[in-house]
Amino acid sequence: MGSNSALLRRLFETAVAAVLPDNCMSDLVGNLPDGKIVVIGAGKAAAGMAAEIEKHKSAELSGLVIVPYGHAAACKHIDVVEAAHPIPDASGVVATRRILEIATGLTAADQVLCLLSGGGSSLMIAPVDGVTLADKQAITRALLKSGASISEINCVRKHLSAIKGGKLAAACRPARISTVIISDVPGNDVSLIASGPTVHDETASADALHVLQRYSIDMPKSVRSALENTVVVNSDFNEDVSIVATSDDAIAAAAKLAESAGYASLILGDLEGDARELATRHAALAMSIASGRGTASPPLIIFSGGETTVKLTGSGRGGRNTEYALALAIALDGHAKISAIACDTDGIDGSGDNAGCLVSPDTLKRASERSMDVHACQANNDSYHFFAALDDLVITGPTRTNVNDFRAILVER
Repeated sequence: MGSNSALLRRLFETAVAAVLPDNCMSDLVGNLPDGKIVVIGAGKAAAGMAAEIEKHKSAELSGLVIVPYGHAAACKHIDVVEAAHPIPDASGVVATRRILEIATGLTAADQVLCLLSGGGSSLMIAPVDGVTLADKQAITRALLKSGASISEINCVRKHLSAIKGGKLAAACRPARISTVIISDVPGNDVSLIASGPTVHDETASADALHVLQRYSIDMPKSVRSALENTVVVNSDFNEDVSIVATSDDAIAAAAKLAESAGYASLILGDLEGDARELATRHAALAMSIASGRGTASPPLIIFSGGETTVKLTGSGRGGRNTEYALALAIALDGHAKISAIACDTDGIDGSGDNAGCLVSPDTLKRASERSMDVHACQANNDSYHFFAALDDLVITGPTRTNVNDFRAILVER
């Protein structure tokens, strides 16, 4: 793959750099309100966002943010607590209780800054009365395996939570609250990002029940009871929300680099749906362009973001980006003009320790030389070990930001 591999890696690195807190929050931190600020929040970027706030206003800050294990950053005045993601744990419960204690102790004189980013839904965990942490863990595992979309998963999370779906804003009342977001949700619906703890929720508990029934998720009696007896939250609060980074920002930065390297860009935007099906469609598009039958001409790079889904049927290791890449490699069948990268901008793809992986024209050939059965790997959802054996994993470690998936398919002339 050679130079194409290097360029694809640079595209991903450039995309991530564009949405790091220190690059996307400059306008906001330059306009922080006077006086003391209480900072709360959660997500993969929360510590980096808090650290950026501290650079500009450290002496009058207090509060707490929750991040996944391994995503902490040094803060002097804002506590940073690590907890589990995507399956919540007791550390998340304790930290969330502390956030709610902070919220309920506020007055009308207080200013709150809530920092939210991808992963916040799992990290801020406050089960409603009657529902246990074990119940939430079981429901989360089942939903993640089912292939449900992020909007469906977060709908269920909201109605089993005492903090999501506007409930954190309600707890902060009568304090003034502003929310700052790095978006990991296709379409940037603020009610879905971290399950919308500070904004009005349009969904109902009946919607959550429908999701669980649609995917045949077994419900403990406590969960069914909670969803059948949901208390409606008073959402009579002001919504001051700023989105400082999105997938569009990441892709725009990568497209600018592509242009400087001599490649046109075809930007497909935020996409959802089954990872394998999306990969098959993208392979057909790329091959059409390579053959001169497309509406665009090579050399060209096809960019897309969003969040695909994977229905787990095997016992292998991987994530939605390596799952996508494996299906893409199969569909391309060694096409000589096409290479690709698929990564999660948070640096962790599913159950792996990698951000994603690379696909080259000789991916299947090298796998065959190692006596690897590509279709068996796919059937077992074992895309991680497939690309690991080829030394094609992209490993960055936690990036401390998250605007979801980044995919780039390079088509040579």
